[in-house]
Amino acid sequence: MNEEDFLQWLSKQEQQYHPNAYRFVLEALKHAQRRYDRPRHVTGRELLEGISELARKEFGPFALTVLTEWGVTNTRDFGAIVFQLVETGEIKKTEEDRIEDFVGVYEFAQEFGNVQLGDPIHTEV
Repeated sequence: MNEEDFLQWLSKQEQQYHPNAYRFVLEALKHAQRRYDRPRHVTGRELLEGISELARKEFGPFALTVLTEWGVTNTRDFGAIVFQLVETGEIKKTEEDRIEDFVGVYEFAQEFGNVQLGDPIHTEV
């Protein structure tokens, strides 16, 4: 889906999440896949690990604030975004993939609240 189609799709949805949350999940998926020698499917847990790494890298001590501003307050929210993207055909899932794979994987306050002030911060939010 190109950027224009993506934005049109988003405008038709009941937007629980900010458009940047969808973009971030797509970027985090690429980030998670780059961790392996060859392209392959990543599990919900592996994607959430990639999301955590990328959020800490991109937003530093503001990761929790940014995600909350986007309407993402727990790991299940990321699962909801993933499955919405699956419905559009933007990404694929396997028969084994379930929304439950994203439930309670980590606690946001603990995962993103411990970012060190010296960590790099990406200011374009």
